[in-house]
Amino acid sequence: MTTSAPAATSSAPPPPPELDARRRWTVLAVCCLSLFLVGLDTTIVNIGLPAIGTGLDVSVHALAWTVDAYTVVLTALLITSGALADRFGRRRVFRLGLVVFGAASLLCALAPSLGWLVAARTVQGIGASMLSPVALAIVVNAMPDPRERARAIGIWAAVFGLSMAAGPVTGGALVDGLGWRSLFWVNVPVVLVALVLTVRYVPESRAPQARRLDLPGQVLLAGLVGVSIGVLIEGPRIGWASPAALAAYAVAAAATVAFVLVERRRAEPLMDLRLFRRPAFTGAVLGAVAVFVALGLTLLLSTLYLQQARGWTALAAGTATLPMALGATVCAPWSGRLTARVGPRRPLLLAGGFLTAGGGCLFGLFSLDGGGSPPLPVLLLGYLLVGIGFGFANAPITNTAVSGLPPARAGVAGAITSTARQFGSALGIALAGVLVTGAAPADLASAARPGWLLVAACGLLLLPVARAGRAETAGTRRP
Repeated sequence: MTTSAPAATSSAPPPPPELDARRRWTVLAVCCLSLFLVGLDTTIVNIGLPAIGTGLDVSVHALAWTVDAYTVVLTALLITSGALADRFGRRRVFRLGLVVFGAASLLCALAPSLGWLVAARTVQGIGASMLSPVALAIVVNAMPDPRERARAIGIWAAVFGLSMAAGPVTGGALVDGLGWRSLFWVNVPVVLVALVLTVRYVPESRAPQARRLDLPGQVLLAGLVGVSIGVLIEGPRIGWASPAALAAYAVAAAATVAFVLVERRRAEPLMDLRLFRRPAFTGAVLGAVAVFVALGLTLLLSTLYLQQARGWTALAAGTATLPMALGATVCAPWSGRLTARVGPRRPLLLAGGFLTAGGGCLFGLFSLDGGGSPPLPVLLLGYLLVGIGFGFANAPITNTAVSGLPPARAGVAGAITSTARQFGSALGIALAGVLVTGAAPADLASAARPGWLLVAACGLLLLPVARAGRAETAGTRRP
């Protein structure tokens, strides 16, 4: 993640030695382990929310903070963590992220109250921000061949689907067998293995010209994301028109204006707002938000419905989400190959179509019998359709965001898209909490229906993104 920097920066480090094929793919495996850890922590905690709520005696809206404290911090710090890694060394920052993430996992496992748990989850988000984007930069640096790099990124996308598959089932088994605190203990051995492999196999690398840190932009972005998600989570409790809520709206609006003004005037901004002049890039960012809103909604609404309304165990509820994870795992690498061969339009159309069909299917099911118990096979079909749509979406969205850009700006574009994904995930969790707050278990199916319509709407939003991506690709192919 680099942009052009003034000549006054420190001299460029010597290029790292070229790695042999075995070492390159070992580096990919180590970095994918970190991505698996970050994704696993999101899905494994989702499935354990009812048990956490019972164990700590907290409400649904408070449970949303257990997930979003992690995601909001991760969202706000992704770009800055990448810039720090470019300047001080990617392996160094990556190892620090593993240590912070592992230590925070221990604090989560030992948390005596919701406040302690949310604080520890916040620290986990800081560690996670040093893992996913930095690991991807390590992979890109280790694989200079474009075709090999494309295959590696396809595997990278599939790993997230794998973490989805492992998270709910593993989380369900841990909660039923050992209690909710084991959800966080399980991170410790994974972190230790990743640390040992990083020291042994991952080479150090830095950007030829490191970016300057944009502290004003970072503070404003963190405030904007935190206040926006916070007012959504707390809105049902404090009242949407209460003085506190109105003050939060004003702060969010002021932070947005200030962020735009600051970023436009900085030579090396946290976010290069000029990228948003390209319709394809703007569409890709909106598409990334939409896809992860759909994912966040589906995961939390399903978890709460299956465990609280249907009375399933955590393991049974986790197993029910396997069709969604399977669809994502199978289709993510397929989408990467399809995007490389024919461009982003076709996989984006498939992603939008399947997400829309999945949301529509689930809405129809939850509308039966006044929101009673939908037939299980068709419920699983709805999850499968959402998972397929999610799997097809990521590779073409990234491709659309970076298409036609020089490598330096492409890195920044990819970082902004990653930030949009995490913001969408936090937004989806918050919206799901808004929908079900105050609903009795018997009313959860009815309360969830607007959420399934929103999932379908997110799928429809991908269709114009596909059109913008086609226009951008066509433009870059002209002689």
